[in-house]
Amino acid sequence: MEKEVKKVQITARRRFFTSVAQGTGLGIMGGLLWAGYAEKAKGSPLTLRPPAALSENNFLRTCIKCGLCAEACLNRDSNIDRESGKPRPGTLKMAKAQDDATIGTPFFVPTDVPCYMCEDIPCVPVCPTGALDVSLVTDKNGELDFTMMDMGIAVVDPNSCIAFWGIQCDACYRACPLLDEAIKLEYGRNERTGKHAFLMPVIEMDICTGCGLCEKACVTEKPAIFMQPRELALGKPGDHYVKGWDEKDQERVANQSEKDMTTHGKRSQEDPTDYLNEGVSFE
Repeated sequence: MEKEVKKVQITARRRFFTSVAQGTGLGIMGGLLWAGYAEKAKGSPLTLRPPAALSENNFLRTCIKCGLCAEACLNRDSNIDRESGKPRPGTLKMAKAQDDATIGTPFFVPTDVPCYMCEDIPCVPVCPTGALDVSLVTDKNGELDFTMMDMGIAVVDPNSCIAFWGIQCDACYRACPLLDEAIKLEYGRNERTGKHAFLMPVIEMDICTGCGLCEKACVTEKPAIFMQPRELALGKPGDHYVKGWDEKDQERVANQSEKDMTTHGKRSQEDPTDYLNEGVSFE
């Protein structure tokens, strides 16, 4: 009898330690997987945030993942489907594990649902922490101005855009809520046919808000116009280069000290008229 009791006790102990070992292993594996995901999500540079979002690092530190912005976006008065009378999918999503963004933070994908640039910008004023800074979309009169939104900027791929092929298409131009302001059509001669014109979309980077309506409207299989965060899509000339004709740009570098920007290469030591006119005959 005593032997049987001891045998049962030993078996129970083995099961206990086995369970502990399995639980510890699963916990460690789960922690490693989560750490890997968190690092990936935070490192995603292409995430498009709601209007008036702070810079990405400050946004992640300030956002408490409450979801009030997404709720306000979904429940806005202009989001009712006219035929069914029910709300349409909201623009803003709260990131889940499978999304390429930090879990619980708001973002949007223009090809799914773009930002419709509501005049009352309902998603911003409800933010309780300032992660969505209402001052960034408030004009001098203290009124909300949807043209001040800055979610990103549209980028056109001329190799895929059929307007650059000579096919008449202005889908992105017509979809833009800032018609003929954020996107303009540039006319050019089609040398291949000799009798047709190109109507090529050109983005006005100071006006484009990155709403994504043009990306959603693009007719190509994969949009030839797409949204990117400004810090990725645009270059930066630096403080040592200035637009001499632009007073505001001169103010930007007013306190900048002088710096020698000479390349000191062979060509930089030559007279420009020598190499620019190389091979040109004036006879």
